[in-house]
Amino acid sequence: MTKRTSAKYKIDRRMGENIWGRAKSPVNRREYGPGQHGQRRKGKLSDFGLQLRAKQKLKGYYGDLTEKQFRRIFGEAERVRGDTGENLIGLLESRLDAVVYRAKFVATVFAARQFVNHGHVTVNGKRVNIPSYRVKEGDVIEVRAKSKQLAVLLEAVQLPERDVPEYIDADHSKMTATFVRRPALGDVPYPVQMEPNLVIEYYAQN
Repeated sequence: MTKRTSAKYKIDRRMGENIWGRAKSPVNRREYGPGQHGQRRKGKLSDFGLQLRAKQKLKGYYGDLTEKQFRRIFGEAERVRGDTGENLIGLLESRLDAVVYRAKFVATVFAARQFVNHGHVTVNGKRVNIPSYRVKEGDVIEVRAKSKQLAVLLEAVQLPERDVPEYIDADHSKMTATFVRRPALGDVPYPVQMEPNLVIEYYAQN
């Protein structure tokens, strides 16, 4: 489980955006950054600053992945045929913790990582406890029988904040979700604008 879980909303404030679209985000009340210097006037960001911000926002959205993890996923996106930015989004959305989150089995990306880590889900009938596990098209993710009555699960499926996207077919009566296809950027219901093109520019220069 990430060390940033207890301070996840610092990411929101650092970015100045409610990147998960949650009602509890402090950005809804304070748009300035965290810390004693957070209220200083924001200067115009340089091209590098915009690129770095885009990378940090996308990386933070998926549970504040480590730089090593994120760089490895980006490297894979570069090697695959097609648009690197679209490939990057598709790979991130194919993570098991991301699919669990999208299926509304849990309320947050951070909770999804913990949920998977604790062995509450199976993929095609086999228990998987690795959040970064790559889900393939047609894979069926199911909450284990003994976990289907967990309060965190029952509360999450009722959340009005977000809907299950079209590339995941979720059945909350059975607590199953089928990964229909790898999504493109336009398919992913990000509450804020993500700019993978700037992430590509960042890594091209660093």
